[in-house]
Amino acid sequence: MWMSSLNAELFPALSTSIHWGIIEAEFRLNEIVDETLVSNISIIPFVGDQCVVFQLENGDWELPGGTLEAGERYMDGLKRELMEELGRNYDPIRIFGQFHCTSSMLEPYRPHIPHPHFVRIIGYGDVKLVGDPLNPEDGEQVVAVEVVEIDEAIRRFQKQNRYDIAEMYKLAHMLREEAKL
Repeated sequence: MWMSSLNAELFPALSTSIHWGIIEAEFRLNEIVDETLVSNISIIPFVGDQCVVFQLENGDWELPGGTLEAGERYMDGLKRELMEELGRNYDPIRIFGQFHCTSSMLEPYRPHIPHPHFVRIIGYGDVKLVGDPLNPEDGEQVVAVEVVEIDEAIRRFQKQNRYDIAEMYKLAHMLREEAKL
């Protein structure tokens, strides 16, 4: 059964306003996407019963995904980001939430991105290893891609105080398990 609202005790970081520097965001469980507002897409990737995490050259573990290119549809952006960051392809994903964001910047991050209000989509799905991360020169440099148990992924994100990402992994895992029933 699809969850209609978040349990604030299970997901305290996702149940309150989140601040990412100049961005204020509110997470909402929702599958409906207004593509005109989408700026970013991210995925919680799974391989079997485990999930995938990746590490940047600065040592941080991060959530796969990123900003759309000009004219790019969000599913095409997800495919590109997964190849760049993980060297992986994906099976169909399930969108389960959105971050409704407001930027305090005077100009958008990139000229083609909606501003000051935009949406970051989050989904989960299975991925397949097809190669090494592409690591484009103008992108983040990935130094490690690992398949780990869900508890290990959550621990890594909590250790670097990214409770929002830890809770996204936890929520995706719960929704995925619920969908199997």
